[in-house]
Amino acid sequence: MEILSLLSDGFAASLSPFNLMIVLIGVTAGLFIGAMPGLGSVNGVAIVLPLTFVVPPSTAIILLAAIYYGAMYGGAVSSVLLGIPGASTAVATTFDGRPMAQQGKAGLALIAAAVASFVGGTISVVLFALFAVPLADLALAFGPAEEFALVLLAFTTFVGLGGDDILKTIIMICLGLVLSTVGLDLISGQPRLIFGDLPGFYSGISFLVLAIGVYGVGEVLHTIESSKSAPLVTPAKLTFRELGAGLREMNRLWKTMSFGSFLGFFVGMLPAAGATPASLMAYGLAKTTSKSPETFGKGNIEGVAAPETANNAASTGSLLPMLTLGIPGSPTTALLLGGMVMWGLMPGPMLFIEQPDFVWGLISSLYTANFAAVAINLALIPLFVWALRMPFTVLCALVLVLCIVGGFAPSQKLHDVWLIAGFGVAGYLLRKASYPLAPLVLALVLGPLMESSFRQTLIAEQGNVLAFFERPLSATFMGFAILFFLLPHLKRVRWRARKSGVAPAE
Repeated sequence: MEILSLLSDGFAASLSPFNLMIVLIGVTAGLFIGAMPGLGSVNGVAIVLPLTFVVPPSTAIILLAAIYYGAMYGGAVSSVLLGIPGASTAVATTFDGRPMAQQGKAGLALIAAAVASFVGGTISVVLFALFAVPLADLALAFGPAEEFALVLLAFTTFVGLGGDDILKTIIMICLGLVLSTVGLDLISGQPRLIFGDLPGFYSGISFLVLAIGVYGVGEVLHTIESSKSAPLVTPAKLTFRELGAGLREMNRLWKTMSFGSFLGFFVGMLPAAGATPASLMAYGLAKTTSKSPETFGKGNIEGVAAPETANNAASTGSLLPMLTLGIPGSPTTALLLGGMVMWGLMPGPMLFIEQPDFVWGLISSLYTANFAAVAINLALIPLFVWALRMPFTVLCALVLVLCIVGGFAPSQKLHDVWLIAGFGVAGYLLRKASYPLAPLVLALVLGPLMESSFRQTLIAEQGNVLAFFERPLSATFMGFAILFFLLPHLKRVRWRARKSGVAPAE
């Protein structure tokens, strides 16, 4: 009853006319920021953060949370329409969202993304309100060993991303891990793999540069090659009847969305994990448990719903360690943490006691932002789909311009533009050779976290590799990782046994 009373007070604050207007402005701005390749929730919050000093802290956090939510929704737009993930959290949405758009189902893909994001956000906010303090204690139990085991689990979950060719998938994961080590060593500070002492490589290879190159430029090159047999206009339309049919289609995905929501929330609340591994793990598990896994990567709607529920649930889950422990769960929540400190608020367990108006105002604003985001997103889907009807030549030129601007803007280095061109050609060649690109991007994103947690564990345990199996949580994750790695091999053995007419030994 006390929680309901606190929530009602929070809704009274977040639904005031001024704060409601702030939510609508924040969600709309976040939607377009998230849809722009090269931007994302981190840049959106960073841009707006200095403006929050002119309003009370409760209103400021509502604005930033609305931008955060809107950007998470918006990431699916560029992933589906252009095949370019604007942020790492939207990588998994590209796998099936872009093929759906190429099949003339862009409207259905965007509907799936909007509804799945709403479901993930709603379930995660309920979990946040009910289990904030106990879950914070669980997150505190995570150390470097658990983080390494969790990342390894994410990799083994995606062994099947390359179809039946497991070897190619493993090769791409290893290539991504190599690229993630470019730059300065995490511990010694010595330069590694800087290719002849080129200054641009000292800061490493950005995920955004690789993703824009292989998915943006590589997709354009592949489309140009196949344009002789493809229509010059991307087939895309959306009527109100199709909108209603799309919403009804989502009813059969409730299991996928529910699982993705819970997985996303619990992974998102882990310090240093965030929405990216959550969305990738949700996609991999959805494929593993699907009755038709071979359709993933070719336009399966579950491949859009699973990562979108997970990344939105994780965005809420990452707020939990920030508020209860003062530990940001993602780069965006690190900015929110800095904002709270500047506003004179101290994150930690006492925040729920000393500043209940602020905490429950934030929680209620997440509900409000979630409803506003799904309404605005669904209302703008016809506009996004209409943009796909432009001529093929104009669309390709527009995508290339967005790739160059999106890659240059964050770092303002021409070095990154050349890297995008190189990765674009490499992505095109790898695609022609039937190498999966998803594990490459996954490894680059999670590689630094995997390396740092692995080395920290070995340093703390004086080189004892068995330390990963001696802690209960990390041992559990390692066990699941081994199981997921062996699962495709077991399936292949059973398939061969059935084909030869011999029943496999139990």
